[in-house]
Amino acid sequence: MKANRPPRSSDDLPAQLPVFPLEGALLLPRGRLPLNIFEPRYLAMIDDALASNRLIGLVQPKNVVSAYNGSPQLLSVGCAGRISQFAETGDGRYLISLTGVARFRIVNEQAAITPYRKCNVAFAEFERDLEERRGEEEVDRERLLNLLQTFASTNHVMIDWDEIQKTTNEALVNALAMISPFGPTEKQALLEAVTLKERADVLMAITEMELARGGGTPSSLQ
Repeated sequence: MKANRPPRSSDDLPAQLPVFPLEGALLLPRGRLPLNIFEPRYLAMIDDALASNRLIGLVQPKNVVSAYNGSPQLLSVGCAGRISQFAETGDGRYLISLTGVARFRIVNEQAAITPYRKCNVAFAEFERDLEERRGEEEVDRERLLNLLQTFASTNHVMIDWDEIQKTTNEALVNALAMISPFGPTEKQALLEAVTLKERADVLMAITEMELARGGGTPSSLQ
């Protein structure tokens, strides 16, 4: 895969990725995630990625330490991101943005020869991620927006509704999933949802539960 050309199939994606374990973070296809990189091992990872295909894998760690290398074990599904923006801060940090490309499943972790971790990965089961806006007509946009309005009102969150109306269903669902204030388990469930509709349904179900715990159930869902 050329760094400036989107892949057409999973065959265009690499079989190995450097991985960045980050609890509670979520990257989805075509979503954008800003990151502040300051640890030496991850600075090295970014340097190496910029020198090759600009791809890294974002994956959540388990709360279990591996006997293999003393590091947290990794959840099996992550998302590959392309470094689409890069800046040096002057104090030893990098500010980057990752643009999501496709999800992957970890096959196994490679023996460490770099300061950061690398995994053998498979993209084939997530080939649908490469097709922009696939399945978005199945998303219940009206219900999602009603729920978003209730959640925003309950939590005193300001929303630019004019911009929301211009947003495609895919961009809306994925952006809401990525910025949602939910925990690592919920974020992983959103990542692993097979289709866009399923992700929207999971997002709405989690939001409903949060609203119910806060003592309010939106009338549109009753």
